[in-house]
Amino acid sequence: EVQLVESGGGLVQPGGSLRLSCTASGFTFGRSSMSWVRQAPEKGPDWVSSIGIGGGSTAYADSVKGRFTVSRDDAKNTLFLQMSMLRPEDTAVYYCAKGWGLGGSRGQGTQVTVSS
Repeated sequence: EVQLVESGGGLVQPGGSLRLSCTASGFTFGRSSMSWVRQAPEKGPDWVSSIGIGGGSTAYADSVKGRFTVSRDDAKNTLFLQMSMLRPEDTAVYYCAKGWGLGGSRGQGTQVTVSS
């Protein structure tokens, strides 16, 4: 069974930074692309970023490009999202997902709130 557990969310002021983590189990993490997806209140899920097997390829939504960085530690079965220059519109529940894009299994999410 795929299990994904996100952590690292919280309340941050505009312009601040956060680092999200996602610990994976139940599948061979090192053989899977992984993604971050977010969902703001009363909105559908939005793809944020994906990283390929081995970390050799990454992709970002235009809204976060240049501010967010995705990475992975296959030895620890962990996915990361370093977020900087945060904006109020980044407020959402952030989920890690198995696979590339929106469609894979997700964790329970971690809340990120950007507010002064």
